[in-house]
Amino acid sequence: MSRVAKMPIAIPQGVDVAIKEDQINVKGALGALALTKNAHVVIKSEDGKLTFVPANESRQANAMSGTMRQLVNNMVVGVTKGFEKKLNLVGVGFKAQAQGDKLNLTVGYSHPVVMAMPAGITVSTPTPTEVVIKGSDRQRVGQIAAEVRAVRPPEPYKGKGIRYSDEKITIKETKKK
Repeated sequence: MSRVAKMPIAIPQGVDVAIKEDQINVKGALGALALTKNAHVVIKSEDGKLTFVPANESRQANAMSGTMRQLVNNMVVGVTKGFEKKLNLVGVGFKAQAQGDKLNLTVGYSHPVVMAMPAGITVSTPTPTEVVIKGSDRQRVGQIAAEVRAVRPPEPYKGKGIRYSDEKITIKETKKK
């Protein structure tokens, strides 16, 4: 059995987990999330804990039990604490501005780039060169952060562009004569 799947998930107070035949629903203070169940995994709820057991002895069932456990754990953490990604803008004149559910980026193009945020995702700019993306769904927060970064990815010679706050950019040496 997968090492990850062996660890049960403790359901905190204020979180409601509903296990249906084909879906798992998690509701909490920050929203509600749903996940389609996998046929290779058996999910049991006992004493405020969720356990994940492979349905058979196949390799796929073993792998999917750990995957399902982690996906449900991310849902529980998402509806209690939430997830966030921080992005930094590096470059002269690069700035970002959050206006409601829109993010306005000025990153060296001849026009500003305006990105609309989907429902469930909030964006804020504590400083003009810092963007914080928050939400309860870990996958969507990461995807939106990747789309914002793709507007102007960091270039390897000066390091200018949009990067994650914990990302390290290796600067290349310029061409010699």
